[in-house]
Amino acid sequence: VQLQASGGGLVQAGGSLRLSCAASGRSTYAMGWLRQAPGKEREFVAVISWRGGSTSYAESVKGRFIISRDNARNTVYLQMNSLKPEDTAVFYCAAGQYSTSAADFGYWGRGTQVTVSS
Repeated sequence: VQLQASGGGLVQAGGSLRLSCAASGRSTYAMGWLRQAPGKEREFVAVISWRGGSTSYAESVKGRFIISRDNARNTVYLQMNSLKPEDTAVFYCAAGQYSTSAADFGYWGRGTQVTVSS
């Protein structure tokens, strides 16, 4: 499975961005978004089951971020609203088990930078 994330950029606090992750190969994995801020460990953001019926979010993004997928296009999305400066990080999409642990995702994309200015 190869993953390519896109959609990152610079946005002001309170703004929105939508990340996309295009997958090639097997599409029956759960898909997740994780992020890593400078000097911090990689952390879970959101995950969606392969059929899209189940989702889970980190507490820090609940109510602001929405994960979705279009299996016909082999693409997963992360709609990010009400962005805060503390959301600044490199965001990675990953494929694997339905889990909130980074260790359970066996396939990773390269990451896309999200920067939120105050």
